[in-house]
Amino acid sequence: MNMNKLSPSSRSGRLSPFIVMEVLEKAQAMMAQGEDIIHLEVGEPDFATPEPVKEAALRAIKQDDTHYTHSLGKITLREEIANFYWRKYRVEISPEQVIITSGTSPGLLLVFSALLEKGEEIILPNPYYACYPNFIRYVDGQPVFVPVYEEDGFKYRPEDIKKHLSSLTQAILVNSPSNPTGSVFSAADLKALTDLDQMIISDEIYNGLIYDGEEHSVLEFTDRAFVFNGFSKLYAMTGWRLGYVIAPREYIRAMQIMQQNFFICASSFAQEGGIAALRDCDKEVRAMLAVYDERRRYLLERLKKMGIATRHDPNGAFYALANVKQYTNDSYNFAFEILEQAKVAVTPGIDFGNNCEGYIRLSYANSLSNIREGLDRLEAFLSNRG
Repeated sequence: MNMNKLSPSSRSGRLSPFIVMEVLEKAQAMMAQGEDIIHLEVGEPDFATPEPVKEAALRAIKQDDTHYTHSLGKITLREEIANFYWRKYRVEISPEQVIITSGTSPGLLLVFSALLEKGEEIILPNPYYACYPNFIRYVDGQPVFVPVYEEDGFKYRPEDIKKHLSSLTQAILVNSPSNPTGSVFSAADLKALTDLDQMIISDEIYNGLIYDGEEHSVLEFTDRAFVFNGFSKLYAMTGWRLGYVIAPREYIRAMQIMQQNFFICASSFAQEGGIAALRDCDKEVRAMLAVYDERRRYLLERLKKMGIATRHDPNGAFYALANVKQYTNDSYNFAFEILEQAKVAVTPGIDFGNNCEGYIRLSYANSLSNIREGLDRLEAFLSNRG
């Protein structure tokens, strides 16, 4: 046994960097040197958390609601989530199927840990949210990537999924509305996935942030599904670290035991804020949605004039991909060139998989004036490149 080991574990070495954070950190270092940087890279709402949420949390703190809760989360919040899914999707779930987590990231760890044995597989779209493969590999699973294409609005072709299914496949993951593409799966799209007779993992954290068409949950079409959702995006509560998982009953106890060991429970007073978000914040959500849509329409108009818009408008979340293949086949270095020369922070497509190379992701979770200035700078940068 080497008593002098000073190197990280092999498990930690399997993880790839989250490139958007490296862009952000470089941008912050430049700002510290006096540079004026426009941030279009990070997917974080720029709105304040709604007042009813803050008031509920403050009441809880003043009433000394600052202790451990049940490891699954407060029953009042779990009941409210069940009511929410019934009101919105006419889906009947039990509060006993809900686990409250400290954001959706711990939920990802719980689900993949409960679902996967070593070497077993999860089907992912490519492009994908950058952290999915890292969670899967961390628990000794294997991500299997199915390319999705701009001409299809970056949605799965079910026939392509079938080619990647094997005896090791444990689930198909879908993220709608999607990060990074902004695509939204229709009822028919989700039904086609559930017809493949596989477990579905549905990341619905951006549900509610939809601008055209109807919104759906995969639970409308199957009960063989794990659903991730939370409060960070729709309710501008990123720092509150509050999310939840809806899971088949057969997996709840295993996930609860992991929660007890790894996380104990989510914040007690943040959970009170979550209850208020679901009960009392429809007006605030509608107002934020209208502002996001105004920014989205402006961004898309500019991208089209610049000749870098994708073929299908993104209809959800607060992201748009820009197709910059005419300028580069190295989005990583291209993004840092934009940052250093144009003083605009964007996310390189390669952060989201090799099928997103040649794209950059722009977030419109920023003021319209900043978006306008950022696009002016980006347009000038592209014009100078010819």
